[in-house]
Amino acid sequence: MSKTTPSVPTEAAASDEQELGAAGSQLSTAPTDTLANTPGLGVIGWTRWFWRQLTSMRVALLLLLLLALGAIPGSLIPQSGTDETKVADFRDAHRTLAPVYDKLGLFHVYSSVWFSAVYILLFVSLIGCIVPRTWQFVGQLRSRPPRAPGRLTRLPAYTTWRTEAEPEQVREAALALLKKRRFRSHIAGDAVAAEKGYAREVGNLAFHIALIVMLVAFAWGQLFKAEGNKLVVEGDGFSNTLTQYNDFKSGSLFSTDDLNPFSFTLDKFTGTYETSGPNTGTPRTYQAALTYSVGAYGKDEKAVVKVNHPLVIADSKVYLTAHGYAPVITVRDGKGQVVYSDAVPLLPLDSNVTSTGVVKVLDGYRDAKGVSEQLGISAFFLPTYTKGMETASTFPALGNPVLNLTPYHGDLGVNAGIPQSVYQLDKTHLKGFKDAKGAQLRDNLKPGETMTLPDGAGTVTYEGTKQWANFQVTQQPASGWALTGAITAIFGLAGSLFIQRRRVWVRAVKGADGVTVVEMAGLGRSESAKVPEELGDLAGILYDQATGASDPGPSDSPEPQAVPAEGAEK
Repeated sequence: MSKTTPSVPTEAAASDEQELGAAGSQLSTAPTDTLANTPGLGVIGWTRWFWRQLTSMRVALLLLLLLALGAIPGSLIPQSGTDETKVADFRDAHRTLAPVYDKLGLFHVYSSVWFSAVYILLFVSLIGCIVPRTWQFVGQLRSRPPRAPGRLTRLPAYTTWRTEAEPEQVREAALALLKKRRFRSHIAGDAVAAEKGYAREVGNLAFHIALIVMLVAFAWGQLFKAEGNKLVVEGDGFSNTLTQYNDFKSGSLFSTDDLNPFSFTLDKFTGTYETSGPNTGTPRTYQAALTYSVGAYGKDEKAVVKVNHPLVIADSKVYLTAHGYAPVITVRDGKGQVVYSDAVPLLPLDSNVTSTGVVKVLDGYRDAKGVSEQLGISAFFLPTYTKGMETASTFPALGNPVLNLTPYHGDLGVNAGIPQSVYQLDKTHLKGFKDAKGAQLRDNLKPGETMTLPDGAGTVTYEGTKQWANFQVTQQPASGWALTGAITAIFGLAGSLFIQRRRVWVRAVKGADGVTVVEMAGLGRSESAKVPEELGDLAGILYDQATGASDPGPSDSPEPQAVPAEGAEK
């Protein structure tokens, strides 16, 4: 391999620099700064400068960082659109800090002015970055690789040898070889120009477009989302209408007409648990068997909903989020008439499903004297009762269920117009039933047992136990687009990082002694060992087709190897 570094005049060096710059031009679709040295910008100039800064990569990354930082308080501080109760509790606990948070919009981060401004600026920045890059990249795809520089020795990877083959034969062989290696190549003058690695810019553009898709998908999802919870006892059903939910929240542009029409019935809840070892009580099976139908006249279908395995209907997903017990309680009045008979869902207090709740008999109850009253019964349930452990269940399954009841009578206060929780009992206007010793009546019942109220006031029977499951129904439009955008962004970023765009030139001309001189050089967007390695591989193949001729010197020319050329730009 021969290498030369002849001295040249200043004008020739400047010409070489121009040729080298032209050879490496357009290896990237990044816009060039045309306003860097422009004096007296004026209004139009400053507008163009501001637009150039906004659509630059560093500003886009800065806005993306600000967006991520802005989402942190949205995760740590209670949000009014998610949980009004927690927001109210935070206001009560932080009288000084809450007004400051109000002014900063920290109780509604994702709809605040500052978060929306960052979101919109990032959106505009990405579009402003993508459009010119895409247009420029399309132009590059339609053009051909540039001609070879006058001095290939100044390129980062270079090799040369002499051959007896004709220059035209060498160029044709080089053209065929480069095309076989999937280079875009053509003969330009006395050299073959080739280029490869366009997938790098494709990945770069795909990454930016995917970010826009994700931003649009997230915004669309927030505006049109809906989320509600419904507790369903075995044997009961649910219809996807607003009045059926226990709680419901939605995006600002969501309409009840957007609810997907479906209904389901909870046929059976199945829960099995570890019975021994360090994980005793940990759920092994946790699933709900449903019968569902879509639309008003849909056919009944069966489905099993498990944790993290929701039932998917259109763009709605039905998740299983909680489980508990609902003792079936029958209340009779002083005349033996049934005034209440239903399964009462109780709220779990611990991992062993020790539960509590209340039974409210609002209408129809009369005592032994025929006086109309309301009954309130506090309930405390232990799925597995163990003697000596009266305050908590020892296992979450129904091993030895015991229901502790404490009855009251009087006015429940439901007619006062003040909302009440179905799981709490307002005892302000209630009186407790007294036992024979004058103490508050309280009794433990097993399935099938009955508590008799004093003075012929009636009876309360624990008939048995059903199970309930809580379902969260979410409707998140554009979630598929968000997932597609995320996957595309990952692959696009990988392509832009690991694929290198590079150019190769092969020049073949007659030397002064009539022997063909072959020069090969490569140029990448950045310094990398891949360009010399690839050039060496190509040179080795081409050398086998255009075998080297003897040097005019004392020894034969060795087989070419691509190395960084002397005087190459670093």
